[in-house]
Amino acid sequence: MSTTSKASQRITALLDDNSFVEIGGLVTARATDFNQKPTETPSDGVVTGYGVIDGNLVYVYSQDAAVLNGTIGEMHAKKIVNLYDLAMKTGSPVIGLIDCAGLRLQEATDALAAFGEIYLKQTLASGVIPQITAIFGTCGGGLALFSTLTDFTFMEEKSAKLFVNAPNALDGNEISRNDTSSAKFQSEESGIVDVVADEASIYTKIRDLVSFLPANNEDTVSLAECTDDLNRANAELANCVGDTSIALSILADNNDFFEVKAGYAKEMVTGFLRLNGVTVGAVANRSEVVDEDGKVSEKLDAVLTAKGSEKAADFVNFCDAFGIPVLTLTNVKGYEATVCSEKRIAKAVAKLTYAFANATVPKVNVVIGQAYGTAYVAMNSKAIGADITIAWPDAKIGTMDSKLAAKIMYDGQGASVIDEKAAEYEALALNVTSAAKRGYVDQIVDAADTRKYVIGAFEMLFTKREDRPDKKHGTV
Repeated sequence: MSTTSKASQRITALLDDNSFVEIGGLVTARATDFNQKPTETPSDGVVTGYGVIDGNLVYVYSQDAAVLNGTIGEMHAKKIVNLYDLAMKTGSPVIGLIDCAGLRLQEATDALAAFGEIYLKQTLASGVIPQITAIFGTCGGGLALFSTLTDFTFMEEKSAKLFVNAPNALDGNEISRNDTSSAKFQSEESGIVDVVADEASIYTKIRDLVSFLPANNEDTVSLAECTDDLNRANAELANCVGDTSIALSILADNNDFFEVKAGYAKEMVTGFLRLNGVTVGAVANRSEVVDEDGKVSEKLDAVLTAKGSEKAADFVNFCDAFGIPVLTLTNVKGYEATVCSEKRIAKAVAKLTYAFANATVPKVNVVIGQAYGTAYVAMNSKAIGADITIAWPDAKIGTMDSKLAAKIMYDGQGASVIDEKAAEYEALALNVTSAAKRGYVDQIVDAADTRKYVIGAFEMLFTKREDRPDKKHGTV
C-alpha cells in the first residue's frame, strides 16, 4: 500500500496500528474504449483490504481521488465486490471511505454494470454484516446509493458533498442559498447521515460504533466487561423526561451513549448503549433539547412525527436484524397535526408499529411521562409485543389528556364540571396503577432505580426465543 495517498492515510487513521493488509494492490484499469491512453491507474483508484478495530476484524475500501478523480470503473468495482465476498464469508463489517467523482464515463456500460454489482453485494449483505460509509469528498449521483444502502453514514462537516442531483441542478435552487449537498442538509433535512464531524473525529466515532456492534447477524451478543455499578441509582433521572438523550446517557454503563441521526427528527432519539456490558438499541421520545450548560435550548412537542417514526422504525429493524435488544423510553401524547404531516404520518407510524411488533429481540418499554392513545400503543407497548413494561410512579397511561376527555364526554357543561370530571378521569383512567392492575404495566419503579430494573429485565430475557408466521417477508 502506498503510504503517501490520502486514501491510504485514511485507512491508517481508522484501523489499529500496523493492522492493515492490502488486497489487490496491483489491480489497474484495462479499458481501451474511446482511444484512452494507456495511463497508469494505481490500485484503479481504490485501496482495499482488511485490518482490525480494537482487535475486531473489519474490511475497508478507501477511494483515491488522485487517480481519475476516484471514479468507479470495472476493476475499481471488482475490488470492492471481492471485499464484500470476503466479508460475507468471514462474517465481518465493511467500511467504505468515499471520495469519488462518480461513474467513470470512459468505461461506459462497463462502469454502469460495475455500479450495479456493488449495489447487489450491498443488498445481499444487508442484515448479515454491518455496513458503514464515511464520506470525505464527493459522493454524488448513483454513488449516493452506496451510503443509503449501508447501515450507518458518517460525513465530514466541511468538504464532503452528498447528493443525487447537484444543488444547482435543482429547479429554483442555487448552492449559495441552499447547499443541498452539505453535511448539514443531509443530516438535518434528509436524515441520511448519522454522524457529522471533522475528519479526525469521524475515525474515532466509527471505532466507537464498531465496538457496539456485533460482527454479523449470527454473532448476536456484543459483550464488553462492565465496570459500572449494576444497581446504580440516579435521582436526576426524574428530571430527564424532556431530554431523553440525557436519560439514556445516565442509564448507560459508564454513561456511554452513542446517538445516531442526532440532528434529524430530534423529537425521537435513537442510539446504542451498554447495560451490564451488553449492547442495547434505544428509542425514546423527546420533548426538549438541553444544551451543555443544562439549559433548555429547544422545545419539542411530545408527539409522533412522520420523520421521527421512520427514523425509529429503521433503527429497530437494524437492531432486530442483528439480535440487539431494544429499550424504549415513552413520553408521547399523540400525533403531529399539520397538513404536511398528514401526507405521511399514517404510513410512517404504521412502519414504526410494524417494526416493534415484528422484532423478535428482547424488548423493554419504560413509560416515563405521558402515554396517550394509539401513539403510545405504537411506541413498543405491551399490546404490540413488549416483553416487559416498566413505568415511573407519575406516568400517565390512557386514551388522551384528562381535560380533553372531560370536554368530549361532558360537552356543554360548565367549566367547573369539566374541571371536576377531568380530575376524576385522571385519577381513575390515567393513573399508572390502573394500567398495572389490568396487566398493561409489569412494574412501577422509582425513576432513580430504573437502571437496575432494566438490566434485570434484559438479563431475564437473555435467552428469549420467539417465532413468527412462516413467510418470505412482510410488506409494510
